[in-house]
Amino acid sequence: VHKLVTYYGADGKGAHLPFNFSLLNIEWNAARVAATIDEYEGALPADGWPNWVLGNHDQPRISSRMGREQARVAAMLLLTLRGTPTIYYGEELGMKDVAIPQEEVQDPQGLNMPGKNLSRDPARTPMQWDQSAHAGFTRGNPWLRLSRDTERNNVAVQMQDSHSMLQFYRRLIAFRQSHPSMVSGSYKTVFADHQVLAYQREADGHAGFLIILNLTHRPCYFSLEGSKLSGTVCLATTPEREGEAFSGRLELDGDEGLIVQLLDNAE
Repeated sequence: VHKLVTYYGADGKGAHLPFNFSLLNIEWNAARVAATIDEYEGALPADGWPNWVLGNHDQPRISSRMGREQARVAAMLLLTLRGTPTIYYGEELGMKDVAIPQEEVQDPQGLNMPGKNLSRDPARTPMQWDQSAHAGFTRGNPWLRLSRDTERNNVAVQMQDSHSMLQFYRRLIAFRQSHPSMVSGSYKTVFADHQVLAYQREADGHAGFLIILNLTHRPCYFSLEGSKLSGTVCLATTPEREGEAFSGRLELDGDEGLIVQLLDNAE
């Protein structure tokens, strides 16, 4: 992290957005994630703007690493942190890695060291647009084979399903764009243990939010002892919870994330 932030340079004369990969390879543990976020935020220069990455062309896809349901929680994390989020294509569909036979490998890393499972091709298969040939990606022969689920998992299908991963991403992005606290507000970790990460986003004169994420597959009980934070769940990985009141404690299902709009008088 400390090497990364040197690329911002002095007096704004360095890189504007040095890619931050700090969340890519760490253990998916709430306390570890919180510590990584806090370390990065604390190391940024005063004029440095943060950015976050959870997936790219060199890593297994998020849904393959942690499961499709936890991938929704990861999306909520990525799109509610302070700074610029980078979404790797296909993550908004929950695309998974595709097994590529050795004779079809294109990645030089996999070709140079065959049989060692080092090819990065599984995370680089074509974007799945619709149910047409080659999932609408090309009229020719694609560089890599497509997933077997393209007919049921593509942009066209998910656009028609209000509960799809794509629509969840669209809701998160629209929510982010609608609230100054989410666009440019402050970030503060308020709770982190081995399961749950909770943090607050605030901007003067605007609604504040508490984001509560269960980074495991196990249900748990969440409580902010001594806190006066209260409000209403306004967006959730489980839509049925939206509108639910929050007064400092609640039960979380495994793979569940909630965004609570805080009352104006919350402290």
